[in-house]
Amino acid sequence: MSLIKSDKEINLIRESCRIVSQVLKNIKEYIKEGISTLELDKYAEEFIRSQNAIPAFKGISDKKRIFPATLCVSINEEVVHGIPSSERILKNGDIVSIDVGVLKNGYYGDAAYTYKVGDISSGKKKLLKITEESLYRGIKQAVPGNFVNDISCAVQNYVEGSGFSVVRELVGHGIGKNLHEDPAIPNYFNPQNVFKLEKGMVLAIEPMVNYGKCNVKVKQDGWTVVTKDGEPSAHFEHTICVKENEPEILSISE
Repeated sequence: MSLIKSDKEINLIRESCRIVSQVLKNIKEYIKEGISTLELDKYAEEFIRSQNAIPAFKGISDKKRIFPATLCVSINEEVVHGIPSSERILKNGDIVSIDVGVLKNGYYGDAAYTYKVGDISSGKKKLLKITEESLYRGIKQAVPGNFVNDISCAVQNYVEGSGFSVVRELVGHGIGKNLHEDPAIPNYFNPQNVFKLEKGMVLAIEPMVNYGKCNVKVKQDGWTVVTKDGEPSAHFEHTICVKENEPEILSISE
């Protein structure tokens, strides 16, 4: 498996990312008080399949269990991998992170966005703002000759300098024929990570930022990751391609 993608491969990834970005763009109108996370999931699956594509997360296995849904929908203290349910109803003041992956023509696209439900607290507003801004600061570092740690440090320094914390246990990743490929893209500095970026690499960069401490745990369902202190968490992600002068965001809506 080559980490350097051809122009043809990048175009195929771009098409999967187009569908991903359209889901995240269109789903915004459904994000309102009273809707269940299962309703959001049904919309996403119907749209993805209408594009002759496959929901990338549905049926994925961690060797112990199967993820049952199209979307990961994570509310408030849920960091990632929340399982959609008819019993999980959005409420005014919630923040909800939606992570979506698409497989089309043998290549994957992946992105995430955290939405506000109605009126949210000033603390949550700042959390969303800083997390999204940290993503773009990380993306700017994805140029040939830089290292993964340049991305990681850009995210970590901005997040921690703003009073929040980055999750350690979960990281970004390469993407292509597989949903998760090398290299791993942590959101914090790791002196052992000396991976150098090259033109043609495609990466999913995804800061997961906690309002409180960085510690997380997994709920009994085996999937949903939550903050240990119960404070809210935000998640933003783009699939990008390392280009000569500046990275191209493949998962952005036109």
